[in-house]
Amino acid sequence: MADPLLQLSSHYTVVSAMITPAFFLTATASLLVSSNNRLARVVDRMRQQLNQLEDTVDEQARDYLEARIILHRRRVRLILICLQLLYGAMTAFVATSLAIGIDQFTDYRLRGVPTGLAMCGVLLVLAASINMGREARMSVSMLDAEVKREFDRDNGRQKRR
Repeated sequence: MADPLLQLSSHYTVVSAMITPAFFLTATASLLVSSNNRLARVVDRMRQQLNQLEDTVDEQARDYLEARIILHRRRVRLILICLQLLYGAMTAFVATSLAIGIDQFTDYRLRGVPTGLAMCGVLLVLAASINMGREARMSVSMLDAEVKREFDRDNGRQKRR
């Protein structure tokens, strides 16, 4: 019969290993909150510009607003992909924790399953981070174009004076 203290130690080791994915879950949850906030801001901005478009009769201004709305739609899609990847990562990290526990009860027959699930989760977070970087780049490009347009408009007004 196995030593009860050794058995207890083994259980604590497994529980500790099961908790480790929780650190990944916390980081992923933080990215999810940030991504959801970004999504809400982009959607609000797009709705605002859709309302402006309804009231705009100048063809050039309409073209500008339509182009911006299209860019916002692209940003929304990127953020949505990011959210899907992050939810996939959360699933992988929870599955990692469960696999560690199941692996112990099956005398470690799952072999590399827990590690594979953890790696899958990390790869999903990496892909989500890359997409968020792309979306942030789009956001800054849109802001730069908006600032340039305003400066050009101000310069045009000053020249007419």
